[in-house]
Amino acid sequence: MSEPFGPELTSIRSPKVKAARQLAKRALRLRARSFLAEGPQAVGEALASGGVVSQLFITAAARARHSELADQAARQGAHVQAVSGEVMAGLAQTITPQGVLAVCRYVDIPLAHLTAAAPRLVAILANVRDPGNAGTVLRTADAAGADGVIFSDASVDPYNSKCVRATAGSIFHLPLVADAPVAEAVNAMRAAGLRIVAADGRAGRSLDEALPGGPGQPGGPLDPPTAWLFGNEAWGLPADVLALADDVVAVPIYGKAESLNLAAAAAVCLYASAHASRASRAPSDRVQR
Repeated sequence: MSEPFGPELTSIRSPKVKAARQLAKRALRLRARSFLAEGPQAVGEALASGGVVSQLFITAAARARHSELADQAARQGAHVQAVSGEVMAGLAQTITPQGVLAVCRYVDIPLAHLTAAAPRLVAILANVRDPGNAGTVLRTADAAGADGVIFSDASVDPYNSKCVRATAGSIFHLPLVADAPVAEAVNAMRAAGLRIVAADGRAGRSLDEALPGGPGQPGGPLDPPTAWLFGNEAWGLPADVLALADDVVAVPIYGKAESLNLAAAAAVCLYASAHASRASRAPSDRVQR
């Protein structure tokens, strides 16, 4: 077991600190197959998943508030390193660091592993470039009870620090597939029995029509297991990707807003599928208050 509170590192030139700072770059993350998780929430979720955290950096102030994180990391065999506030500021990607940061091993799985698990609700991110939006979609998919999220090879790196922060720890909760070609992901989901539904604001068909009991759709296409396709924040889904879908729907705008951003639209779609899936089953006791 690692010693939780060794000598405090006070230099950002320390080899340990320099190695961790390099993980801010995608190429070096990929080489090390490691990424950074900041803050007690994300670090706690990483530790709860087990076997993910390889190193933990913590300041004296954070240690006083979150000693259980250091203890848990040490029990799991992670190297726990005390650092000064200056070193933490050099490691962190946020303006006001919370004093605890973990080096985590990659958590993504092969596409075949996701399909083998018989998923019922999956989000496929095609050409989603904004890390905040991508991370929020992953967090929303987790909240909606999805069985996995697929980041296409044209989308942002899910281990981008802003993306990881936007997931609020959900990156450690549900299966994640990274760098999958969109067509390959769609074909795999269809072969696994999922219906492919694309969300596109230009569609002539409203999500209302796709809901169970919607206009002209007594059963509704959201009843079967569903994989949602979400596109780029600025230009949506290109024609060749839309052609891969079994259905294309638009989130209806009832007010005067010009549109919804990607994360908000994805939340509406994922929860619509979650509701359709649960409607014929016993209602969940899990209600956020």
